[in-house]
Amino acid sequence: KEEFGDPRRSEITAAIDDFEDEDLIPPQDMVVTMSHKGYIKAQPLDTYQAQRRGGVGRSAAKTRDEDFVDKLWVTHTHDTLLCFSSLGKVYWIRVFRLPSGGRDARGRPIVNLLPLAENEHISQVLPIKEYREDNYVVMVTKRGTIKKVPLEQFSRPRSVGLIALDLRVDDELVSVDITDGERNLMLFTRMGRVCRFDESAVRAMGRTAFGVRGIRLSDEDEVISMIVDRGEQVLTVSEKGFGKRSGIEEYPVKGRGTQGVLSMKLSERTGNVVAAIPVKEGDDIMLIAATGQLVRTSVNEVSVLSRNTQGVKLINLRDTYLVGVDRIDAELVAEAAAAAEASEDGDPEVAPQD
Repeated sequence: KEEFGDPRRSEITAAIDDFEDEDLIPPQDMVVTMSHKGYIKAQPLDTYQAQRRGGVGRSAAKTRDEDFVDKLWVTHTHDTLLCFSSLGKVYWIRVFRLPSGGRDARGRPIVNLLPLAENEHISQVLPIKEYREDNYVVMVTKRGTIKKVPLEQFSRPRSVGLIALDLRVDDELVSVDITDGERNLMLFTRMGRVCRFDESAVRAMGRTAFGVRGIRLSDEDEVISMIVDRGEQVLTVSEKGFGKRSGIEEYPVKGRGTQGVLSMKLSERTGNVVAAIPVKEGDDIMLIAATGQLVRTSVNEVSVLSRNTQGVKLINLRDTYLVGVDRIDAELVAEAAAAAEASEDGDPEVAPQD
């Protein structure tokens, strides 16, 4: 004490009460894929490098012969996924709690992660960063029913899930998104129709309400995508790998519940429409086929064409068909490119790998 008796400089405190699991998780952009049989996994976004339009791509997941990957989301490790089921319920799971693995990994059955009923499956997933009071969740079903619910009604997770919407027996949820209550909504159908209308035509409802008609469909048609208009371009993609960009001004605003206008000219060569998403210059897109084949390419590679056209080939499909597409924001693309360049500059002695 006489020799080393200087005052204590470290502070001793009680345990930190607000320390949570996510504080240990590094922030990272992720690609979440789910197969038709319900196998889900998350992989780092930088696993997939961009290719030229029309490329063959890489495998995103290894599946059994009777299974195939049919859903894809680009999200973040700290996001919450609102998982909407075939019975109209919603469940919560954090992205960092999803199983990870290599490109060939199948993932884990989502029934082992969420308390789903015997005949229940997850049909749509909505990544959420924060629950803002002025935001709404907009849901649309394949039969054209649309519903808008305040986002704050989903801010209190329950382990057994909550009712999100009332579904008819022959209907299912096909698209969900976030709005601020002041947008146009666009509903796209499998047979190449689109109905664009003002969001004010859909009033906010409670979670257990049924919803209202968004688009009038023919007997053979169904809704496959919804876009919340934020002034971006529209990328329309068909099941045989054709796609195009079109300006938002190409789509006239009609009333809710009408048949809409043509969104894409279809033929036996193109197949039916599988998805329509908003994009802008500098974005990347990720296209995924039923066999798990995945292509990441730049939006700038896709031609800008009118809505009454077939488009150009985006992916070279071999005995399969396209099942999904998602966007990677231009800011993330630029950040990844800058990080890769900085890494190369800082390691000049590292030999390139085959």
